[in-house]
Amino acid sequence: MSTKSSSFIKQLIKPFNFSFSKGGRETEDLEKIAANEQKQFSFETLAQATRNFHTDQKLGQGGFGPVYKGKLKDGREIAVKKLSQTSNQGKREFMTEAKLLAQVQHRNVVNLLGYCLHGSEKILVYDYIPHESLDKFLFKSENQRRLLDWKKRFDIISGIAKGLLYLHEDSHECIIHRDIKASNILLDGKWVPKIADFGMARLYKEDKTHVQTRVAGTNGYMAPEYLLYGNLSVKADVFSYGVVVLELISGLKNSNFNLDPDSSNLLEWVYKLYKNSNSLEAMDKILTPSAIPEQVALCIQIGLLCTQSDPQLRPSMRRVVVMLSKKLGTIEQEPVAPGILGTRFSKGYKPNSTKEGSSVFSGNSSSTSNSNTNTSTHTNTNTVSTATTSLSGVANSRKDPHGKRPVSGH
Repeated sequence: MSTKSSSFIKQLIKPFNFSFSKGGRETEDLEKIAANEQKQFSFETLAQATRNFHTDQKLGQGGFGPVYKGKLKDGREIAVKKLSQTSNQGKREFMTEAKLLAQVQHRNVVNLLGYCLHGSEKILVYDYIPHESLDKFLFKSENQRRLLDWKKRFDIISGIAKGLLYLHEDSHECIIHRDIKASNILLDGKWVPKIADFGMARLYKEDKTHVQTRVAGTNGYMAPEYLLYGNLSVKADVFSYGVVVLELISGLKNSNFNLDPDSSNLLEWVYKLYKNSNSLEAMDKILTPSAIPEQVALCIQIGLLCTQSDPQLRPSMRRVVVMLSKKLGTIEQEPVAPGILGTRFSKGYKPNSTKEGSSVFSGNSSSTSNSNTNTSTHTNTNTVSTATTSLSGVANSRKDPHGKRPVSGH
């Protein structure tokens, strides 16, 4: 990308303030990006590539609209994201993704090939990722999990870390994804992970420690300080990454964990095993023939460090990438007990009020709002799009219970 192009996009994207005013302003912005990046596709080209958007070519349906598989005349396979005409939330997410992905390019981030504007139609075009999303292999069936041996899983853990490091520190602007989860990690033909679905992402100013924002994410992956107080920093992505790491190792999903009646979630269960020096018992048994025990144990320690309740104790993604190259026993930092999901308190903390210590997640799904679940390629699934009244009330009426300054982003 040229210096002129980068400068244009920096001016175009106003940090934390994507406006979607009536009158076609968002269309004008998208036209400018498409023209400047020279990534324009004609509607006729995409219609032909997708057999006129035939239902047989449909990969999935998200809040933004349908996604189709297509094939260009030069043989390239593409994924075509078509904006629904009726979804205001989808429009916001669509435009956010278009603007952010215009400025990023990394091996572990999904590649946006271009744009199409045709009358009221707004379309984004991506590389097609043949193995689709990680959750389809990790949570669907034992046969699917067997396709992910330890080498593949370790490479996925490392690849996601490198992609997040790029977004947080090495891209034109610091980008917080806000919805890192297994269904938003795509796997290409060589099992290389690609971070996808940037509809909820936010830019992050370097002179701020965190931003206050509307809560958006997915049950089981959101950091406690973000879910409860709306405090967003890069450490929220670190927490989500840690959850994905522990899911990859165990083959279990955090949001519906029920293996141990004495553990309310996957993180607590793995931590108990870790403290009893039995962390390898958390490993998916399918991995036994291919696993490197020391490497698995190292990744468990890193996953627990990333999911600590206090964001200041979580490592940066740069530190995570370094730790993944280390040997077991060379990382001095020990994880503390995970906090209660939905709070910033550790399990040993006894608040004055039972309300203050209660978990937003535990046994009460009504405290978060989910969109329709659909685990299809290039779509956001089971996503919390708005903060509930009770959650926002708690966030606005209480100060940080630790009495600390806002958390550091790095």
